[in-house]
Amino acid sequence: MTAMVQPPLADAPYDVEAARRDFPIFRTDVRGKPLAFLDSGASAQKPQAVLDAMNAAYTSGYANVHRGAYQLSERATAAYEGSREIVRRFLNARSVKEIVYTRNATEGINLVAASYGRKFLKAGDAVLISEMEHHANIVPWQLLREEIGIELRIVPIADDGSWLMAEYEKRLDGVKLVALTHTSNVLGTVTPAKEITALAHAAGAKVLLDGSQAVVHRKVDVQDIGCDFYVFTGHKLYGPTGIGVLYGREELLAAMPPYQGGGDMIRTVSFAKSTWADLPHKFEAGTPAIVEAVGLGAAIQYVEGLGIERIARHETQLLNYATQRLSAVKGLNIQGNAVGKAGVISFTIDCAHPHDISTIVDRAGVAIRAGHHCAQPLMERLGVAATARASLGLYSTKAEVDQLAEALDFVVEMFD
Repeated sequence: MTAMVQPPLADAPYDVEAARRDFPIFRTDVRGKPLAFLDSGASAQKPQAVLDAMNAAYTSGYANVHRGAYQLSERATAAYEGSREIVRRFLNARSVKEIVYTRNATEGINLVAASYGRKFLKAGDAVLISEMEHHANIVPWQLLREEIGIELRIVPIADDGSWLMAEYEKRLDGVKLVALTHTSNVLGTVTPAKEITALAHAAGAKVLLDGSQAVVHRKVDVQDIGCDFYVFTGHKLYGPTGIGVLYGREELLAAMPPYQGGGDMIRTVSFAKSTWADLPHKFEAGTPAIVEAVGLGAAIQYVEGLGIERIARHETQLLNYATQRLSAVKGLNIQGNAVGKAGVISFTIDCAHPHDISTIVDRAGVAIRAGHHCAQPLMERLGVAATARASLGLYSTKAEVDQLAEALDFVVEMFD
C-alpha cells in the first residue's frame, strides 16, 4: 500500500480513453444513451483500482484496527495506517500525526471550529470567510458565533468570480482565523492560497483551507502553502464516501482538545479522569472508516499513477473547449470566469430554470448538477436562485461536452 508511485512524465500524452476504461460506470447506458457524466464536482466516479482495493480489504483483510492481537487485525491496521502515509505524501505533510481521518471535509471544518475555535477563540475575535464559500465553511462558524460570540467577516468577490486581494487585506485587521475555499465549487475560482496564507500569518491569523474541489485538479503542497489546516473529502477524489482528511500542523493539533470522546482516542480512562491518545488518534474516536481509508489510499495512488499535472492539463484544455462550446448555446450565461479557474462551469439559460435544464439533458444521458450547490449566499451575490453546473473529471471528454451542448440546444428549442 505504501509503495511510492512513479507517475509518467508531466509532458507525456494523456490518454483519456484509457483512463475511462478504468471506470466500470462508463460501460453503463443512461436512458438508452451513452453516459456523459459531468457532475464530478458533486461526487466522482470510482476506478476499478479503488473497487478492487476495498473488495480485497473486506474479503481477505478485514478486522477492526488498533485492537486485535491477531494477524488479521494487524493486517487491517497496517492497511489503514498505510493509507494515512499515502495521504501524508500526497499533501506533503511533515508527519502522519498531522493527518486526521474524518467522515468528510465538512466534519474536518466542524472539528476545527469546535476544538480549535472553542479553545483559542473568544468573543469579539474575527473569523474571515468569503462570499463564495460552501455552506460547510459558513455554518460551523455561525454556530461558533452563537456559542461564544465571534465576529464573522466576509470578503467580497468580483463580478466574474475573481478573488479580490485588496478587499481581503482590508478585512484582516483583528482576524484570528481565515477559513477559505481553495477552489470554488460553483465558480471554479482558485484562490491564491499561498499569498492568502502569508498575509494572514503576518496579521497574526491562522489559516484553514477547504480543498475538496482543489486536490482533484492540481497538486497541493501544504508545506509550500504554509496553511495551518487543510481539509478535503475522499469521494470527490475518486475514492469512497465516508472518508475525509483534516491536515493540521502538529503543534496546533497537539494543543487542541478532542472533538469527540470514545474508544481509540484515549490513553487511559477512569471514572475520575481520562487521558488522550497521541496524534492523530486523539481525533478519531470509535471504529474508523477502515475500508474507506484503504479505498482513499488506492484512489490517491491511482491519480498519482496517471500524473496530477497531466490530469490538470487535460482538464484545462477541456474546460477551454467546453467554455467555447457552451457559450454558443443561445441565451446561456456562464457564472464565473476567473483566470486560471478549475474545471467547473456554472450557467443559466435565459428561457429555462436550471432544474428543468438538468432534467431534460438527463434524457440525453447527460448528468449535471442544478440548484444552489450548497452556496446560497453566493447565489444571492450572483443574483440568481440557482444554476446548472457541469464539472469535469479526469475521464471527461470532448464528446461528453458535445453531448451536453446538443442537449442544451434542445432545451432552448423547447422553451424559447
